[in-house]
Amino acid sequence: MEDTGMLNGAPARQDGQKLWQYLSAFSACFLSIGVGTALAWTSPVIPDLEAFDSWLPLTKDESSWVSSLLAIGAMVGALPASPIANSLGRKRALLLLSLPFLISWTIIIFASQIWMLYAARSIVGIGVGASCVLVPTYLSEIGEPSIRGTLGAMFQLFLTIGIVYTFVLGAVVNYTTLAIACGVIEVVFVGTFLFMPESPIWLVGKGRRADATAALKRLRGDVYDVNTELNQMQKEAEENANRRSSVFDLVRLPAPRKALLICFAGMAFQQLSGVNAVIFYTVNIFKAAGSSLDADVAAILVAVVQCVMALVAAGIVDRAGRKPLLMFSSSVMSCSLIALGLFFKLKENGSDVSNLGWLPLASLILFMIAFSIGLGPIPWMLMGELFTVELKGNASSLSVLLNWFLVFLVTKTFPALEMVFKSSGTFWIFAVIMGLATVFTFFVVPETKGKTIQEVQEELLGNKPNSSV
Repeated sequence: MEDTGMLNGAPARQDGQKLWQYLSAFSACFLSIGVGTALAWTSPVIPDLEAFDSWLPLTKDESSWVSSLLAIGAMVGALPASPIANSLGRKRALLLLSLPFLISWTIIIFASQIWMLYAARSIVGIGVGASCVLVPTYLSEIGEPSIRGTLGAMFQLFLTIGIVYTFVLGAVVNYTTLAIACGVIEVVFVGTFLFMPESPIWLVGKGRRADATAALKRLRGDVYDVNTELNQMQKEAEENANRRSSVFDLVRLPAPRKALLICFAGMAFQQLSGVNAVIFYTVNIFKAAGSSLDADVAAILVAVVQCVMALVAAGIVDRAGRKPLLMFSSSVMSCSLIALGLFFKLKENGSDVSNLGWLPLASLILFMIAFSIGLGPIPWMLMGELFTVELKGNASSLSVLLNWFLVFLVTKTFPALEMVFKSSGTFWIFAVIMGLATVFTFFVVPETKGKTIQEVQEELLGNKPNSSV
């Protein structure tokens, strides 16, 4: 580590200590676990509610609304998230997000009619959408460039932890206990995040330099010289104030316009990757491979693969870079989808596929590995890295809005797509989309690894900043 001088009689370090950066990110990401529990809850619960002896029997149509109302709520929650966080601060806004989660789980515990489940899923959706905006924003604002990618990847990692948590508990506990266990996550979040620092970037933007200094010292350590970083934040805050930016700057100015295109494309490719279709077919794929695993175990195994690979992604993203991982991810996913489509095409044609049971299983595992280290976490990460502070909020809200609109669209249209193109054709459509994602990433997406926001802006404008990447 390099010295920049003396601070209180000790060498002042250019590189900060990482402990409090990781602790703050870890605590904030309990909201990501909450997002994962909300997403996964329907998987173990809906089959029980659809059973003929259910205490709250649901039709297939009612079940589809219980699942998809979360996406509608997420679209609603995404838009006001940034203005609220800009006004109240990142920390207070994140703490407030525990409320829709806790309210939702409470309603679910006491639900006796279908409209109560509809209300609960809509309310938790609001929290999910806002969390998808604000957690990546907070992570990008507290971390040094050297570990910003790792912190950003934690959003997807903890989301998959929430999915595994819900799948495992859903297989062994009842409806009420599962809802209580999901609500406990938010209690842990509030209990830990109360002691975490506010975003120093937000504090500087509000003219609270003394508070920003204290927050930075906590995040970087007492022997870190915060002045250089604070001065850079101050300069950017003053430039942002002079610009008087609006949402229209996202399409009017060249660099933000390109950044928005990249974010929108990342979210679109993530949701049009076929990941939901592959997860939907998990049980069938395991059966085709000759496995006797039941649906719960198969779902847990897939979720564990996602979780482990999201952990790997968090460890390598600041070494490998965003762009190479995205290209690797989409190309491997495309190949896996082609193989899955081929297997189901042979099966649809009545061919003997008994000797090819390994093919769909291997394709499934490769697909989930590739998704978890690239298209899963990196679009969320880029959302916090491509924009200047004054535009990040609006851009994040719009990107998350698009993401959840596509979740709703894919969820609702997938059965019709499968009916028209069959399983094989559906997988091949997703394979083509992943091929396009690889080409788009190669030609359009910049590398943000280890770069400051100013260096990223220069590259978006077509300049090549001097940076060690």
